[in-house]
Amino acid sequence: MTASSSAAITKRSKTNFYYAFLFLPKAQREALYAVYAFARLVDDAVDQAVSPQAAGEGVARWRAELARVYETGGTGAPEHPVARQLSVAVRHYRLTKDLFDALIDGVEMDLTHRRYETFEQLARYCYRVASVVGLICIEIFGYRNPATRDYAIAQGMAFQLTNILRDIKTDATKDRIYLPLDELVRFGYGETELLAHHYNDAFKGLMAFQCERARSYYDKAAGLLPPVDRRSMLPSEIMGGIYRRILDDIEARGYNVFEEESRLSTPTKLLIALRVWAGGLLRR
Repeated sequence: MTASSSAAITKRSKTNFYYAFLFLPKAQREALYAVYAFARLVDDAVDQAVSPQAAGEGVARWRAELARVYETGGTGAPEHPVARQLSVAVRHYRLTKDLFDALIDGVEMDLTHRRYETFEQLARYCYRVASVVGLICIEIFGYRNPATRDYAIAQGMAFQLTNILRDIKTDATKDRIYLPLDELVRFGYGETELLAHHYNDAFKGLMAFQCERARSYYDKAAGLLPPVDRRSMLPSEIMGGIYRRILDDIEARGYNVFEEESRLSTPTKLLIALRVWAGGLLRR
């Protein structure tokens, strides 16, 4: 792999994060690409594994790589090109290992959890796989008010809940349900119905409730962002604009995520990114 492997992985994945990073200086952009690529590869180690044993071995390999990244004060010798790029970001932005450990813990939950009984259980998963990424990113963006960490946590929750709603059909084909089971019961919608992609009034009621919760996290994040850090958090706000649009689309489709996934076109993502960035600059 070339020195640009992290950027290539980020771009190839068509992640919404890619569009949020476009306006950043090169050093920040490359650090964020390394963080995203690391998270993507750890996730792939589980999702693309041919067996649970292979998935466990893949996660173990990435834990070992992470340990090498942090050897001797962040000057270790990781083997994978992405891990080597991550080590540069770790040193430059003083990223702590506990956040990456938590991220891997979250990905590893997919080896043992195909269902979540309550939202409290699901929230623990969302924090590890999404809020933690936000906490890493804001260290690279730079912030002055410690309250910005609470903003990153709420924003990460909003993103992950939106992802879950968008990907219900895809996850169901893997026998995974990321909606709290007690809430399925509350709305009279069964696991077997979800796995069979049944779209009915009970499902619409369930989804309306889930969308409202996701939206509440976007609103919570907006209220937590300190004015002093609004400029540096513009990349996060771009992601927020993109993910909110996905949530809007899910609602506009009457919550029928079984028929077609809500995906935004590249021009739409670029337009959202440009509008948020320009709006942020005008507020200076």
